[in-house]
Amino acid sequence: MAPSVGFDLDMTLIDSRPGIAATYRALTRRTGVHVDVALAVSRLGPPLRHEIGQWFPPEEIDTAVAQFRALYPEHAITPSRLLPGAAAAVELVRSRGGRVVVVTSKLGRLARLHLDHLGLPVDEVAGDLFAEGKATALREHGVQVYVGDHTADMVAAQAAAIPGIGVASGPCPAAHLRAAGAATVIDDLTGFPEALDSLLRLAW
Repeated sequence: MAPSVGFDLDMTLIDSRPGIAATYRALTRRTGVHVDVALAVSRLGPPLRHEIGQWFPPEEIDTAVAQFRALYPEHAITPSRLLPGAAAAVELVRSRGGRVVVVTSKLGRLARLHLDHLGLPVDEVAGDLFAEGKATALREHGVQVYVGDHTADMVAAQAAAIPGIGVASGPCPAAHLRAAGAATVIDDLTGFPEALDSLLRLAW
């Protein structure tokens, strides 16, 4: 049986930095609270609350998160782009009879907006999950390999007892991905076919 393959979204499949930066700028205009946009988009991966908490006092975090998410569809979707090899990676899995499952810290409905806009066909989206929390969705959807750019994605793969493919296209260098338990690390998704076949020992 062809395996399901899981992918993280931000900085694995898509470069969402321009759109996220635009959303933070809109949030600053709305709230008057300065966010260092360059710094914020350089460390994508953890849940939104974590980043918002670097700029807003604790009692304002929930409101700021809600405002950011309300602004997101208008400001973040159009500027985002597929990363090199992303479309081909998804097509490879689907062409071999596999299922593509996106497991991300982003809300599922916002992730879907990106995927639909960019025309990336996936079978399932599980959102609002991070690190070990992603393992639940990976197991639920029968994912057998998980691909991500963050060390927390490799933690998720280990927690789900599946191999993780680290992609050095995000904030975490290759050495950190390996140290976090990646079974293999590639520079970007153009290296995905070889990495997948190596992990699955040409099982397809």
